[in-house]
Amino acid sequence: MLEAQVQPTVAQIILQQLGSGVFVVMTGARDFTNTGNGLSFRLNGRMTKQGINYVKIELNGSDLYDVSFGRIRSGSVYKDLETLTDVYAEDLVRLFEETTGLFTHF
Repeated sequence: MLEAQVQPTVAQIILQQLGSGVFVVMTGARDFTNTGNGLSFRLNGRMTKQGINYVKIELNGSDLYDVSFGRIRSGSVYKDLETLTDVYAEDLVRLFEETTGLFTHF
């Protein structure tokens, strides 16, 4: 009997590309949400540049990523601080580290 292979979601792939468990431990990322075609999560804004406490990474039509860094205050008031479009998977970690000031690995 053949077992069906389950395809990982886009959100799972993005988290793997960021570094999976090591990424979570190093950055303190939490409240992960599968957005359907991407991943969003929260950070401790006191530890980041510009007080960034929200990140959203979405797969776009070019098979590249659009990455938004922002700040959520008072539960739902969102301020976009920086948006990068057409980001290659291999550039996600570098751009995350440069923009937030957080390291994703040892």
